[in-house]
Amino acid sequence: MNATQRVFFTAAIVSLGGFVFGYDASVISGVVGFVTGEFGLNEWQQGFVVSAPTLGALLAATVAGVAADRIGRRKVLQIIAFLYLLSAIGSALAPSYAMLVAARFIGGLAFASLMIAPMYIAEISPAALRGKMVSINQLNIMLGFSASYFANYLLLQASGWQASWVTNLGLDTAVWRWMLGLEILPAGAYFILLHFVPESPRWLVVAGRAREAEAVLLRVMPEDEVAAHVQAVQSSAAEHRPGLGAHLRELFSPKLRFALTIGVIVGVAQQITGINAIYFYAPSIFEQSGVGTDAAFAQAICVGLINVVFTLIAMALIDKLGRKPLLIGGLTGICVSMALCAYGFSSATYLLEADTLPALPIAAGSLDALVGLRFDSDVAFKAALAEALGADVARAHQAALLQAAIDMNPWLVLFGILGFVASFAVSLGPVMWVLFAEIFPNHIRGLAISLVGAINSLVSFAVQFLFPWELAHLGAALTFGIYGVFALIGVLLVAWILPETKGKSLEELEKELTGDTVERDGADTNQAVPA
Repeated sequence: MNATQRVFFTAAIVSLGGFVFGYDASVISGVVGFVTGEFGLNEWQQGFVVSAPTLGALLAATVAGVAADRIGRRKVLQIIAFLYLLSAIGSALAPSYAMLVAARFIGGLAFASLMIAPMYIAEISPAALRGKMVSINQLNIMLGFSASYFANYLLLQASGWQASWVTNLGLDTAVWRWMLGLEILPAGAYFILLHFVPESPRWLVVAGRAREAEAVLLRVMPEDEVAAHVQAVQSSAAEHRPGLGAHLRELFSPKLRFALTIGVIVGVAQQITGINAIYFYAPSIFEQSGVGTDAAFAQAICVGLINVVFTLIAMALIDKLGRKPLLIGGLTGICVSMALCAYGFSSATYLLEADTLPALPIAAGSLDALVGLRFDSDVAFKAALAEALGADVARAHQAALLQAAIDMNPWLVLFGILGFVASFAVSLGPVMWVLFAEIFPNHIRGLAISLVGAINSLVSFAVQFLFPWELAHLGAALTFGIYGVFALIGVLLVAWILPETKGKSLEELEKELTGDTVERDGADTNQAVPA
């Protein structure tokens, strides 16, 4: 293999963690409905089952970067792979709501792979290919999402087959355990394959192991470039002060204020626009448009396919167009898509007719008082159902009841969600992690990414945890409208503050982003950096 092929091979192995993350994170979209019925969960408990991994990720984000700086990127990735495997086993066998939450929390600790894998790939890749190589991790995340949607749909269909093996495997009674348990396969493969990748050469240099770094670099770049590369990293590392306290002071110092501001803005924008509500509740969202459970699972597959296609487009464009144009275009697309969803749900009406009641899985006569009553919002209709049937029964049969009563154009919601996913996959999805791996100095990159990653995880947790409550009390139209407003704010901030980073070495970016001036859109300016 030549140097580029070796980099690609190494990046493909390291980014397999993205696949495991994608599966782990989105498989819950098919599971939450089943565990809600099995364990009798309310809206808050549903939200916690979905968001528990992100709470684990928040904790991991505070230590993973520091650990990666102390013991190396490769060792941290191996620990992460083990945690994924442990979580998959525990989730599939969980006997209770509490145990399921605990197992998923452990999986969330492994979500630190979202920070460490891009960091590692960026540090082993040449500048001209860095964006594309780091985006392999995002592609694997999207493939993991798609795999979980496909697996959920196929297992759901299989659970209804009249075959002895379906009963023997428990697919007919506990299909959700198989949905969760399939993660054991990629998690196990990831753990094994990580033993075949080298340590990050940049980390080795910073750790004073230059000879080992040179041996790694000889495998991934021309021999005549290795010495200069090591010298550049040593020069950058020589300026740092040892100790976590010193690094923290440096991270919050004026010279890093601009880089930190970029990280926070992009990290918040990636989550506050609602992506993990879409990913992790996709079937539930489609059920809100009245298409029914089976069709909702099928439409979720479209989300996975769109993810993969537009992530590939992002990989092709990120080192050509640059990071900033992709972010502006993607955030604009998210804003438009959320507006379309909000309009679709705001135009919906709900009316139960007498001839539809016998087909519903509820007791005869329990909905007679609602027959002929027209509701102009999903919140009012759900409240009336809860009053007539009781909250637990109404929640358990919500998909069928919505399908029977709703009058709206479900294509608006489908196109809006798919447009959102496409816009995210071509922008915020891959670009954020590329930027995180680029904008911070070598010697505190792990600590800095831990901080902005923790903020990203905190916002993600809030979005996931609150989404079931928002659907029940604010309604789908207002919920998606809020996401659209946040996307608009993101467009304005990115257009104003973000510099372009494509095609520059990490050492060049360190000098530019920690200086008194910053290069914007390919031209040097002498304007003061925004605080």
